[in-house]
Amino acid sequence: MDTQQFSTLKQSLLEERMQLLEALSSTEEAGETVELDQARVGRLSRMDAMQGQQMALETSRRSRQRLRDIERALQRIEEDDYGECRECGELIDPRRLAVNPAVQSCIECAE
Repeated sequence: MDTQQFSTLKQSLLEERMQLLEALSSTEEAGETVELDQARVGRLSRMDAMQGQQMALETSRRSRQRLRDIERALQRIEEDDYGECRECGELIDPRRLAVNPAVQSCIECAE
């Protein structure tokens, strides 16, 4: 992988990291406890709110997992072993890294 590709992938990771941090801070409110006071909110409205809450929690969980993957990739960059498969040690195809810069394994080990 040449220096330009490496720099582009690192920048992509940093940008996605910032986007995820912003998204996580804004979705915390959506996961707050649903009001169960039947006098204030109808049953269907509560069910809709509970469904929205569950969707927000799942989105937040996935975002946190992706953020952990990105943090690991950035750490591998600092340790100078970015782009190496964590399973077999071979270099990961740059095209695979272009699709997912946080990927940790080559296509053969991922299958």
